[in-house]
Amino acid sequence: MTKITIGARGSKLSLAYVAKVKELLVRNNKELNEKNIHFKAIKTSGDLNLNKKISEIGGKNLFCKEIEESLIAKEIDIAVHSLKDMDSVENNNLSIGAYIRRNDFRDLIISEKIKNISDLKDGVKIGSSSRRRELQLKKINKKISVINIRGNIDTRINKIKDNKLDGIILAAAGVKSLKLEKKIGFIFESDHILPAVGQGIIAVQCRNEDKIKNLLKKINDIGTSHCAVAERKMLQTIGGNCDTAIGGLAEIKNNNLKLRAQLFSDSGEESFEYELTGRNSDALFIGKSMGEKLLNLAGEKFKKK
Repeated sequence: MTKITIGARGSKLSLAYVAKVKELLVRNNKELNEKNIHFKAIKTSGDLNLNKKISEIGGKNLFCKEIEESLIAKEIDIAVHSLKDMDSVENNNLSIGAYIRRNDFRDLIISEKIKNISDLKDGVKIGSSSRRRELQLKKINKKISVINIRGNIDTRINKIKDNKLDGIILAAAGVKSLKLEKKIGFIFESDHILPAVGQGIIAVQCRNEDKIKNLLKKINDIGTSHCAVAERKMLQTIGGNCDTAIGGLAEIKNNNLKLRAQLFSDSGEESFEYELTGRNSDALFIGKSMGEKLLNLAGEKFKKK
């Protein structure tokens, strides 16, 4: 009987994602049962430096680096990540063996006061650690005040009262996974706030030459994988890092993949938006083409990282 150790962060949200992956593995692989699958919590750099901006402590992949190192060292067999936390350039020794069917990709406001977009009035104070979200909110109303906050979802919710905020902006997927829907003020449609690349997708990572790849193939969602490939290739092409304010969303309808993107200039004063559609099997090409188009539109106003 195959024994598997899953590694991930120890947050409530990570535990919910691990439970989802575990359930799918058992349901789709006859040789597995719950007793064969163990969990190892791994503290990451992002968890240990909650008082600093992500850009100040090394940028993207801070929530994945130590987990990936454990995977390479064979201390774990599978790593479970939020795809939006992963670097767009993958480690040569590792690969994403499965993309779990995408959850709600939208952003939302947790608030008792803000119940629709018209409530985002002058002077409203919103907590966020994302430059993308800050600039997108300021496109809705320049006079919104965005306060930097970090931490897991529970910590951020507590900071509404502690920091005298009117609300905080978070990913819907995380809030719904923790069954915190009652705290939602309202959910942004993607026309107003285009989500982060990979938002709402759980990525399951393994070693390149491992037989576990065959187990993961059975839980991979094909449509989600096409969307993830397009979005990540776009991000890789523009050379985005944790300070790059970019939204990107791929959606599939009738075997056609539509990729929408919004890239802000380095100054944050301008944004460049574009949309491409093609066959879902051309996801990689669509992503690359989108990245090149955004770089062309932005010109000298965005410096490739």
